[in-house]
Amino acid sequence: MGRTGAIESKRIKIRAKKVEVIAELDNSDTSQSVMESLPAQATANLWGDEIYFTLPVECCQTNMQEVVEMGDIGYWVPGQAMCLFFGPTPASRGDEIRPASKVHVFGKIVGDPTVLRAVGEGEQLTLERA
Repeated sequence: MGRTGAIESKRIKIRAKKVEVIAELDNSDTSQSVMESLPAQATANLWGDEIYFTLPVECCQTNMQEVVEMGDIGYWVPGQAMCLFFGPTPASRGDEIRPASKVHVFGKIVGDPTVLRAVGEGEQLTLERA
């Protein structure tokens, strides 16, 4: 059987004024860098149904995607930003969720990601281990 069993997950909590979500991260180098940067404070930027914020961590550039799924968490290399996707963006075509450019997907929001619609532009975010 070896080491092919369940992979240990990493969980973080992302809090804003009215909202708190739990995110489950994969075992990529990006996830490890994010975990090592915690606790952290960030300022929310909105782009359609996406929240992004600067989090200058090392990002591996595998699993780069032009289209993501509801609840995905990605890292946008050009902006050194972590992105939370909960619906269409200005770049989306139809019902797809499309980042500004490819992102490294490294996690998923646990539960309903649309609660993030309550977060306002410029709102303070707190990230910590869950």
